Amino acid sequence: MGRLRTLLVALAAVSLLALWPAVPAAAHSGPVVLDVAGDGATGVTVRATYKDGHPVDDRVLRLVLNATGEGGRAVGPVQLNPANEGQGFYTSGAVLTPGRWTVLVTSPEPNPGKAEATVESKVAQSAPAAPAAAAPRRPDEGGGTWRWLAAGALLVVAALVLASTRRRFARTPAGRP
Repeated sequence: MGRLRTLLVALAAVSLLALWPAVPAAAHSGPVVLDVAGDGATGVTVRATYKDGHPVDDRVLRLVLNATGEGGRAVGPVQLNPANEGQGFYTSGAVLTPGRWTVLVTSPEPNPGKAEATVESKVAQSAPAAPAAAAPRRPDEGGGTWRWLAAGALLVVAALVLASTRRRFARTPAGRP
């Protein structure tokens, strides 16, 4: 009886521990590190991490972009939106014109952060044209795969007919037609 009770208590304890909610990781707060880069076209991408390297998982982090370009051009302030690339990634969309830009991204309190980078904005490239479809073959032009299949089927049928006639003649007595 003592062993059974110990086993039941152990099973109950394991069950309760399995149902116990996991202790959340230490909440991050404080300054963030911002990495700013061009997106290869006319936009800007920002990666936001906490000082310990964990990505900013809070989708309400408000990042603001201001940019100055050659000839006195200016863009901003533009609020950056969370990107679909993963946690901690933000994107501006197409806000820059082609050329060299000095981009400043800031994050307000309670998670202050600031980063500046020089970005070379380029015209977005279009996808390459789809290759032209191959012209259909005429029945009399090469590609006689169906001919090989038909010839093979004929050979199989001929072999079956020959084998069945040989068996029939082999069973017939020698004196009978």
